[in-house]
Amino acid sequence: MSTSTSPETSRPVGHQGARVEITQRPALSLNGWFGVLVVAACVAQAWWQIKQGPDLAVLPTVAASVAGVLVGTSLVVVAPGQSSVVQFFGRYVGTVRTPGFWWVVPLTVRRRVSVRVRNFETRHLKVNDADGNPVEIAAIVVWQVADTARSTYAVDDYRDFVTVQAESALRHVATIHPYDDVTQSGASLRGSTDVVADELAVEVAERVSLAGVEIVEVRISHLAYAPEIAQAMLRRQQANAVVAARSRIVEGAVGMVEMALNRLSERQVVELDEERKASMVSNLLVVLCGDQPPSPVVNAGSLYT
Repeated sequence: MSTSTSPETSRPVGHQGARVEITQRPALSLNGWFGVLVVAACVAQAWWQIKQGPDLAVLPTVAASVAGVLVGTSLVVVAPGQSSVVQFFGRYVGTVRTPGFWWVVPLTVRRRVSVRVRNFETRHLKVNDADGNPVEIAAIVVWQVADTARSTYAVDDYRDFVTVQAESALRHVATIHPYDDVTQSGASLRGSTDVVADELAVEVAERVSLAGVEIVEVRISHLAYAPEIAQAMLRRQQANAVVAARSRIVEGAVGMVEMALNRLSERQVVELDEERKASMVSNLLVVLCGDQPPSPVVNAGSLYT
């Protein structure tokens, strides 16, 4: 599993690039209904100035109208699961994350950023596993924006960034594990899905932390051999299963033969020399390990004829 690297300590590799070092902070905001009262007061002031005399009330009327427009355009509604990133003349001044009706700094640009939990499924990627076998793999990524400032300013498009980085992490994790581990000595894509999913979640989280995104869960949604080797791999799996079954059968048969010989000897049912014991062992193993039901042969004569 790769080691975690915080976005604060990591540096651009291969070039002298500039990273946007910015973190989310609360924006200065007041209850929006105060703004509504201010707008109403500006409208009333402008109307009163016009009533006093149009020729003498030009500047006060214009000032009240401009103030009302500025306050009115600085009102913002934040729905549950949404946030509003506030920018004042190119400078980030904060984020409004509390749902409700708010009055923010005038002359600002607001950008809505959803902080709801989202998910998507990656494409079916064809990669080579640790054994070099081509496999098709896909994953479902559940994620959420945690830092709205980074998601807005640190990357160009955080949605596309998460998608690309998730597929890149999926490719990397798939190449360091075999599709199936016959020896059961390590994690495999098919046999250790929980372990692989945890590694994949850590890998994706490290890659997308730059964009202020948190990974909730990552799960493998599709896993199969590539079509060109699927039949061959199926035959290999069947052969492995047959070998495993045969090994289990032989192990059990040897135990049963040993138990039968010990019981016969303890109870003194019959005295068998080494040659007859070998013959009995051979017959029992044939009966217990054979694919077809045995056909018994009745010996009506002596054991030695």
